[in-house]
Amino acid sequence: MTKGSTLIVLGNGGVGKTTVAAAMGLVGARLGLKTALITVDPARRLRDALGVEQLGGKPTSLGRHRLEAAGLDPSLELFAMVLDAKRAWDGLIERFTTDRAARDRILNNPFYRQLTGQFAGSEAYAALEQLYDLHSRGDFDLIVVDTPPAANAFEFLQAPAHLARLLDSPMARWLFAPYFLGGRFAIRLASGAARFVVRELERFAGASALTSISEFFIAAQETVDGLLERLRKTEALLHSGHAAFVLVTTAEEERLRQAPALIEEMRAERLNLSAIIINRFLDEESWRYLAGSSRGMPPGVAAIDGLRSALGGILDRRPGLDALVKYLESYRTRAWHDIARTAAFAQALPAGVRLAITPEIRRGVLGLQQLAHFAEYLEEPRLKEARLRAAAMRYEAGVSL
Repeated sequence: MTKGSTLIVLGNGGVGKTTVAAAMGLVGARLGLKTALITVDPARRLRDALGVEQLGGKPTSLGRHRLEAAGLDPSLELFAMVLDAKRAWDGLIERFTTDRAARDRILNNPFYRQLTGQFAGSEAYAALEQLYDLHSRGDFDLIVVDTPPAANAFEFLQAPAHLARLLDSPMARWLFAPYFLGGRFAIRLASGAARFVVRELERFAGASALTSISEFFIAAQETVDGLLERLRKTEALLHSGHAAFVLVTTAEEERLRQAPALIEEMRAERLNLSAIIINRFLDEESWRYLAGSSRGMPPGVAAIDGLRSALGGILDRRPGLDALVKYLESYRTRAWHDIARTAAFAQALPAGVRLAITPEIRRGVLGLQQLAHFAEYLEEPRLKEARLRAAAMRYEAGVSL
């Protein structure tokens, strides 16, 4: 983390991405950087992690009192905000539309409201625009962006381009504007293909919906050009040396299998993947043992191997106890598999991509105090690849520990 940088945290839903992003923001503040943490996820995850009831659409300081109550340095400069996508879009319309009447027509247009509220990519566009705005103002040394959960972590970066193609489509401007200006007569003069598209749109969306699209493209001719220019500048920022990407995942087989494809996509797009964080890797006690010892599995987990023989015939008389032992044995097997997969994954990582591994926090991360505890695992990564590889080799050799 360096002054003037932007970290964009990507990850599929359910990997603890928001917690990691919040912890990275805290780490940045501890390094003496004035840090802004932006979340695009409307859920309460960031507020829970920071221990705050409300977050607005502008960066708000966590405040000396809250920091001190969590045992942190009260002079830390950590700010947080939740993106209000609708407000961000309306702000863009007001900025790029000089004519007041045209601006009002756009803001009240049904197609515009649907576009900004439901179109896949409108939220990501608003987030990237907010990022560009904060970066341009230069008020912060570090900006951390927590992207929304998605089935594909790369969707956040791809969605704005889809939106740009829609707004910048020559076909859309040619097709819809004449409909509004010349009515049905203009459509009669258009090609058969155009007539077919319009007829189908009217059948499924209704003529009024088609008219609202036409009105939008006419009222927003000047505005769309401004939006597209802003997007181009934002994309330039993402490809610059100021922006770096952090991928959050877990040690689950399917998650790690998807990661190489994402790494390759980012390389092809010339985006700087700075680090990968494998989150929720074992429990804290097992994590600490592996980080500090090269002797294999933690004693508590290794002891599960002899639990069944130690209990002997008791298990036959106590079905509930037998189920518990099976659960522990399953946990031990999963732990070994996670170690083996993570070791292989780490060995195959491209040069220049750092790896950090963080454990599952038993009680979750609810509040600044727990967040500060979790952040310690990111400040100085201690679970090294060599330890993982040594443990995995013993596992593969069938050595009982």
